[in-house]
Amino acid sequence: MISACFVVIIGMTVVVVWAVTRAHRAARRKTLMKAPFPEEWSAILSKNLPPYSSLPGGLLDQLHGYINVFLDEKDFEGCGGQEITDEVRVTIAAQACLLLVGRDSKCYPRLRSVLVYPHTYVGGKGGIFGAGDEQPSARLGESWRTGAVVLSWDSVRGGAANFDDGHNVALHEFAHQLDQEDGAADGTPILRGLSSYRSWARSLTEEYKSFLKRVKAHRKTVIDEYGATNPAEFFATATEAFFEKPEQLAKKRPDLYAELKSYYRIDPTEWSSTGGVSLAEALRAQSEEI
Repeated sequence: MISACFVVIIGMTVVVVWAVTRAHRAARRKTLMKAPFPEEWSAILSKNLPPYSSLPGGLLDQLHGYINVFLDEKDFEGCGGQEITDEVRVTIAAQACLLLVGRDSKCYPRLRSVLVYPHTYVGGKGGIFGAGDEQPSARLGESWRTGAVVLSWDSVRGGAANFDDGHNVALHEFAHQLDQEDGAADGTPILRGLSSYRSWARSLTEEYKSFLKRVKAHRKTVIDEYGATNPAEFFATATEAFFEKPEQLAKKRPDLYAELKSYYRIDPTEWSSTGGVSLAEALRAQSEEI
């Protein structure tokens, strides 16, 4: 009887501690989402991330908030001699959080660490499928289901600076993290409801089949050909195109663009519609003219 009561007490204590910890984290995140964004961080993003200056005011505020949360909760570790500076942390966090603006997100709940190498590195343990038996190879980045993202800083910085070529290792690997939030790397992230899953499965299946045919026929595609590897890579490369080549993707693959737009709840085609000026600034200028 005593042992049974002891087990019950321990169980209740664990539940209470878990509930208190969860409530504390939620309260801290709420505070961080509204916390001021350091000017020096804004300067870094103005230099390193072209779409930063074109984001509408509401999305910019959300981006700042998610970056605050990301940097508070995720550990950064330099590998191969890489120094972890504010530029490294903020540039990576901004690209990761760009996938979250417009949605109510828990900010990569499975992610614990971001490992950063200075250049291309040799990887092979873990990977998006978590098998741990992949052959070692030169890599620019990878996403582990065990709670880590690995990135090459040279590639991250280059991908951020050239934000119109459809190649962005940070967006790619953090898209994998979104895909893996349900525990499976299958090209289907957590969606809003049954109807969303049905629409996603129908559209993405057809889009993937069409994409494979174009790649096999050596025809030009908006999405990187690496997406033909499997559905998980298709989702990640499609995400790169969605954010970096939105006009082309919307024109060439409107159904796919519509699904990604519904999932991310944003429309990147609007960001460049004002010639590099944020929509908030454009509307403000228009009202002043009137």
